Amino acid sequence: MKEANKVKIQIPDKAEYIIKTIMNAGFEAYVVGGCVRDSILGRKPEDWDITTSAKPEQVKALFPRTIDTGIQHGTVTVMLDKEGFEVTTYRIDGKYEDSRHPKEVTFTPNLTEDLRRRDFTINAMAYNNETGLVDVFGGLEDIENKMIRCVGNARERFGEDALRIMRAIRFSAQLGYSIEEETCEAIKELAPTLEAISAERIRVELEKLLVSPHPDYLRQAYEMGITKVILPEFDRCMETAQNHPHHMYSVGEHVLHSLDQVEPDRILRLTMLFHDIGKPVTISTDADGINHFYEHHTVGEEMTRDILRRLRFDNDTINKVCKLVEYHDYGNSVVPDMRIVRRAVNRVGEEMFPLLFPVKRADVLAQSDYMRQEKLDNVDQWEQIYQEVVAQKQCVSLKDLAVTGKDLIAEGYKPGPELGKMLNELLMIVLENPQCNTKEYLLQELQLR
Repeated sequence: MKEANKVKIQIPDKAEYIIKTIMNAGFEAYVVGGCVRDSILGRKPEDWDITTSAKPEQVKALFPRTIDTGIQHGTVTVMLDKEGFEVTTYRIDGKYEDSRHPKEVTFTPNLTEDLRRRDFTINAMAYNNETGLVDVFGGLEDIENKMIRCVGNARERFGEDALRIMRAIRFSAQLGYSIEEETCEAIKELAPTLEAISAERIRVELEKLLVSPHPDYLRQAYEMGITKVILPEFDRCMETAQNHPHHMYSVGEHVLHSLDQVEPDRILRLTMLFHDIGKPVTISTDADGINHFYEHHTVGEEMTRDILRRLRFDNDTINKVCKLVEYHDYGNSVVPDMRIVRRAVNRVGEEMFPLLFPVKRADVLAQSDYMRQEKLDNVDQWEQIYQEVVAQKQCVSLKDLAVTGKDLIAEGYKPGPELGKMLNELLMIVLENPQCNTKEYLLQELQLR
């Protein structure tokens, strides 16, 4: 196991300047938290946070440009050029009254007391070039053992900020770590307190989990009672059997396996999470005991929109994910040709259509082996023909139509809904026969009507 006194971290020049400036004024200062953890793991830290025995006003006196970003909690941001570094005074948190913020904080000259209030041991280490690594709670050992463990009493840590429950699962998924037993038991006990956490904060942690190397760790969130609070629709998926030759998992397990089969893109991972969310509410069983989920894609699109709104996702994300959920099964049993593909692109949209291919492949790879190769070959065929349509620059939408509304008005047609209807009728002609996409032909076609 790596010894603390042998850990060397390359602190960026600006962060090192801040630390030295504070230390030269007679105070302590260290980089702390995630940047220390990531440096030990060989990852590039996103931020370099600094903790110090200096009080906020003392920090502000040492630097010409600072911003009071959280001064009531002891944090000021030191600006060097256009880069900001959060510098926070050692503190002891008072009682948490909203499962997020302490009612008050008390500044302390003791680094250990400051580290004691942090969530997990791997995030409770500090470092500077003079002292080296300060690791009083065994963070380095937990990194070696690939373990997520709360600092001190797990129930107290989660009681202070319930979002730490989500963070435990998220760090576990990002790092491939297991969760220590006491920490795990505290999560199970306190998962209901996530009700007090805002949808925005839940969303951030859920997204980070989904785009992690182990999105299937959402299974742990289900087993610990987390999704029961934040995503109860997923619990229904986990509890819904498929009983169908094309499947070998429950709906929920199929979803988890499909997440592993698609690249870590947030839109694609969100799509796989929700692509079968409508199955539990559309289930029917035939005389042979086979389950069917007719129109689950339509119901799923509506459910996905409601869930994403509830979790405060932006409209662009909502629209993209819902479009992919709605069409994830589109054309599965169809042998495509160029006409069929052009119509499909027009229906789904030029931006979203190519994203259906990784979605469909992930869906198939998370099913049973039954007809798997045939299904994958069908997806390949769709994609190959789509690439030919693109390469030939065939018209699939109004923007590529050889005539515009202005052209029709110039021919004497009046502006209004009827004009749009005419353009769409012309587009239908071109989708059937791409060679008809000339201004001369389309205007002649209108005259014949």
